[in-house]
Amino acid sequence: MKYPKSPQEKTGGIVYFGRMAEKIRLMAAGELHPDLHANLGKGFDGYCVDFLGVQYDELRAKVLGGLDDVQALEWCFENGKRPTQHEIEIWNAFMSKWGWNDATAEVLARRKKESGFESRDDIRTMFEYIDADEGRL
Repeated sequence: MKYPKSPQEKTGGIVYFGRMAEKIRLMAAGELHPDLHANLGKGFDGYCVDFLGVQYDELRAKVLGGLDDVQALEWCFENGKRPTQHEIEIWNAFMSKWGWNDATAEVLARRKKESGFESRDDIRTMFEYIDADEGRL
């Protein structure tokens, strides 16, 4: 079973999108790590498609139809919303800081404890937690 790429990687300047697309492909191939099955199309996936103004199931169909990450993002721009550079900067900053001194800080602390990371001061955000949990950090 595999984990997708880091949520911090950018596609077209946007964090998380490539991870979501890779999760779609891995799930279809039967290779997505089971820990990630329950949140497909929800959580960060849901926030990302909402940001881009498209429906997850429609994007999923396009990705499974053969679009690569860049092509899938362009499809989102054409069929949903093309965010401005300023909106992308806000999205990237917001998403990359999720869990750091915000309303979900308790969730992050709980997840760190459940994973045995409570002493890891380098894990301050959900993106960092995901990277640590999946062995990249």
